[in-house]
Amino acid sequence: MKYIVALLIVLSGLARAAEPFIDKQDLFIVGDNPAYSLYHIPGIVVTAKGTVLTWCEARKRAAGVSDWDDIRILLRRSTDDGKTWSEATSIADVPGPKTKNPFALKMKNVDPNDVTYNNPVLIASKDGIVHMLFCLEYERCFYQRSEDDGLSWSNPIELTATFEAFKKAYAWKVLATGPNHSIQLKTGRLVVPVWLSTGEGGNAHRPSVTATIYSDDQGRTWKAGDIAVPCTEEWINPNETVAIELNDGRVMMNIRSESRAHRRLITVSPDGATNWSTPKFDEALLEPICMGGIVRYNHDGQSVILFSNPHNLDVGNGQSEPGKSRTRKNVSVKLSRDEATTWPVNKLLEDGPSMYSDLAVTPRGTILCFYGRSGDSKGVAAFAGGRLTLARFNLDWLTHP
Repeated sequence: MKYIVALLIVLSGLARAAEPFIDKQDLFIVGDNPAYSLYHIPGIVVTAKGTVLTWCEARKRAAGVSDWDDIRILLRRSTDDGKTWSEATSIADVPGPKTKNPFALKMKNVDPNDVTYNNPVLIASKDGIVHMLFCLEYERCFYQRSEDDGLSWSNPIELTATFEAFKKAYAWKVLATGPNHSIQLKTGRLVVPVWLSTGEGGNAHRPSVTATIYSDDQGRTWKAGDIAVPCTEEWINPNETVAIELNDGRVMMNIRSESRAHRRLITVSPDGATNWSTPKFDEALLEPICMGGIVRYNHDGQSVILFSNPHNLDVGNGQSEPGKSRTRKNVSVKLSRDEATTWPVNKLLEDGPSMYSDLAVTPRGTILCFYGRSGDSKGVAAFAGGRLTLARFNLDWLTHP
């Protein structure tokens, strides 16, 4: 009898654990700190020890030339599956004199005294180290690491020389990593998507191409890979890119662009650095010119890929001009059971204005989506929203009709 009672208790617990759930918590809200008028570029990762790290760009101004604004990189930590959070701390600081990228100074309203830290990328490696890359003035790139789950960081080391190799194929003047989290392969290689621009077009970010840099010695040295997606009449201004390792060891990049197809671009490499396949548009993944997130869910015998971005176009018959702004709304999470070949599950996460997003999965199997959404956004709802929100949910919620 005792055995039966105990078994019923266990089964009851399993049933409760399988119930669909979702909750949302705002981690950065416009107005919570008078020093910043905008929070943008959310990123999230879960360390080997299970600590959840979220980060973003905290910008001084809410409109105008925000990408070239006075920007700091802020981080928050959670040690309880994303339920409670530490206070935000600034985690990027390059000592010494700093000068504005000359291409920024060609634009209106840019303050030459502003310091722009941009495009943070974190990688949680299997050995417990958290690797971080970030840029300064879209012109210099730095690397630092944390060995205590984001509590402290090493002194930044400049990696800009790594990007010089790209100039053989593309004469860039503006560079950026990621953004969002990036990946460590089964081989141990660290792979970080990057985009490069000659700075001659809109916002000094266009035209652009995408590639990767990589490290085979745990971040001590870095090398440049091949240009993965060039800028062509078909693939217009490929830029912010996320990566995932497929089960067969290949690396797939999922790429934002301004192409007329209004779909995400996909390319695959055997090693995350070279021999990229001919880019193709994924018809299931709409592209409203907005950052997306991608991660593998590997729990309870299931290995599936999740993808998030605004599932929206609002462009009529799909014939808008390249670069034309499209409404960022309806952030949704998709699921693929065949290594990103098809996406049979598409679940709306945020009904309304919603923007950049990133994905992570905790050791308990909780799925985390960190994204921008509307709020008291002071007129920039279509761009970045008024808050950065963490949604916590399980696979049952995602797959529940």
